Amino acid sequence: MQRRERTRHLIELGGLVQKAGLVDLTDDDRATILGGLLDLADKLQGDGGANLAEVWRRRGKRAFEAEAVAAE
Repeated sequence: MQRRERTRHLIELGGLVQKAGLVDLTDDDRATILGGLLDLADKLQGDGGANLAEVWRRRGKRAFEAEAVAAE
């Protein structure tokens, strides 16, 4: 059961990478995608990381809401 939940979670995270357009923007270059994610992690760990995370959270919520409205 835990393995199935973990697999679903990882698939959902991969979907976010796709949804953000990173697959197309990087021509599916996984090293580039990983490098970008590592850069994001560095920024979150640095000064102002909590504020930056909040900005990203709000932007992500707006994107989810816009997608839900478009699907109606």
